[in-house]
Amino acid sequence: MRVAIPEPESDLSQDEESILVEVDDEWKEVRLHDYAELYATPGLYERVVYDALRCQSPTVVAELLDAELARADDAAEDLRVLDLGAGNGCAAEALSEIGVNEFVGVDICREAAFAAGRDRAGLYSHYVVGDVTDLQDSDADKLRARDFNCMVCVAALGFSDIPPAVFLEAYDYVQDGGWVAFTIKSDFLVAGDGSGFSGLVRTMIGTGALELKVEKKFTHRISTDGSALPYVALVGRKRSSHSLD
Repeated sequence: MRVAIPEPESDLSQDEESILVEVDDEWKEVRLHDYAELYATPGLYERVVYDALRCQSPTVVAELLDAELARADDAAEDLRVLDLGAGNGCAAEALSEIGVNEFVGVDICREAAFAAGRDRAGLYSHYVVGDVTDLQDSDADKLRARDFNCMVCVAALGFSDIPPAVFLEAYDYVQDGGWVAFTIKSDFLVAGDGSGFSGLVRTMIGTGALELKVEKKFTHRISTDGSALPYVALVGRKRSSHSLD
């Protein structure tokens, strides 16, 4: 599978980037945030996002969480993880390498769930397709029954993917004292950003709802113009629920 990066266009935002991919002897343009298209071809997402653009978010989150678990004398194998914006399982796979073995995926993209089952069969014990703020009662009951003590959300916050209300709804499924690990674009943590996450994260930490353990700046991946995309990884413990009100 060959990929080609188009000529740089500095006026493109991160969620407008695209790349050229040769599939079955034909070249086609694929937008990087068109997840249904990327997941449709086995291996395409990894080839583009991880091989060509050198994404490292799952590895960074797994390493930071592993270090904090060791510091707290908690065992990775005891975690019951809600993987928000799970995609086809790249983040869960990275966490499985540090010993986590129980995952439930949640994603609004049906193609993501199919790809996770296809590419990483058996990784998720359950996978919910839908908006966690508007789930069917049966799906919500399944999530509540898991008694999650960890939530991860890797490279999925902001843009049009996961807004603050969805993040908080998923956060509510985690028991108090549970672990929370996520990455977010650095721009979304700047005061006054349009995503709503800057104020939310600051407030959650400030009120003690989220006890921050570690925060690390890193390069999520390179953009199609070759520049680094700065992100922040945060790992903490949920101390109480939080609302947008």
